[in-house]
Amino acid sequence: MFGKTKIYTVESVTSGHPDKVCDQISDAILDECLRGDPKSRVAVENFGGHGVLNIGGEITTGSKVDFKDIARKVYKDIGYEEDLEIISNIVCQSPDIAQGVDTGGAGDQGIMYGYATDETEEYLPKGLVLAHKLAEGLETLRKNGDVLWLRPDGKSQVTLEDDKIRSVLVSTQHKESVLQEEIREVLIQKLIKDIIKDEDIEIYINPTGKFVQGGFEADTGLTGRKIMVDTYGGLAPHGGGCFSGKDSSKVDRSAAYMARYVAKNIVANKLAKKCMVSVAYAIGKAEPLMVEALDENGKSFANYVNDRFDFRPRAIIEKLDLQKPIYGQTACYGHFGKKGLPWETIEDLS
Repeated sequence: MFGKTKIYTVESVTSGHPDKVCDQISDAILDECLRGDPKSRVAVENFGGHGVLNIGGEITTGSKVDFKDIARKVYKDIGYEEDLEIISNIVCQSPDIAQGVDTGGAGDQGIMYGYATDETEEYLPKGLVLAHKLAEGLETLRKNGDVLWLRPDGKSQVTLEDDKIRSVLVSTQHKESVLQEEIREVLIQKLIKDIIKDEDIEIYINPTGKFVQGGFEADTGLTGRKIMVDTYGGLAPHGGGCFSGKDSSKVDRSAAYMARYVAKNIVANKLAKKCMVSVAYAIGKAEPLMVEALDENGKSFANYVNDRFDFRPRAIIEKLDLQKPIYGQTACYGHFGKKGLPWETIEDLS
């Protein structure tokens, strides 16, 4: 949904959500591979639930990496204390894929999108920014010891109508002993009112009335299953490929970052109020099959973008310096809008 809308809803999840646990483990493994070998080829996924974690994928690296040790550390750092049975099945990247990537081609076919809007300082939709702040706020309250009954799993959701907040929903895992009345009162005062100043909004907190079981104890998790949380909250298209666990030779990740970079720079340079960039590739081919960029009125910036930006995979990797271990920080609360990430920098296009 690119353009104007009367009403929309977006969500975010905490680091303890089972899908996000898997994303964080995948990106921690990727970072460890890149730390010792910047040219590592990594495509690693995790499937976890009910005491068992399966790590699988294709990795070609010169780094020595203990996959199970990394997974356990990430799990403990998130805030879970129970032990996991971990099964690891990692093989080398297919030579059929490598022969195309080695010559500078794309690591897969696909369509990638980037989006930016001038409605927030993050150049992201207002509702998405608020949903991330609410979910991250839950984690902050838990980890800094302000609210001792909070547990790692949680979700947030924000609904806006005519650019005004209509409702807020927060679901959080909690200790058995706390009453729902206390949960509601504390989260309204310490979380919601600190982030959202509107008084006349509907507030929903733990709508089922109880959220004691969470994480892998209550549900399964899978790398790449929260792609709308990772990107634009469903307010702009997503090509389908996830980001986490993939090195930058995979255009699912690198080209989506480049598309965001271009869209953000077009908006930041006041060439448009909103911009959506789309790009498509054939596996093993360096030149994109297409590059398009549209403003909020449907005006095309394609010629401008093609003249100024290089979407060939190697050029993207070089421009955005994507062979560094920087990906762990992207695995929660969105891949966009965070300071210090190379695809979030702004250049002068005049």
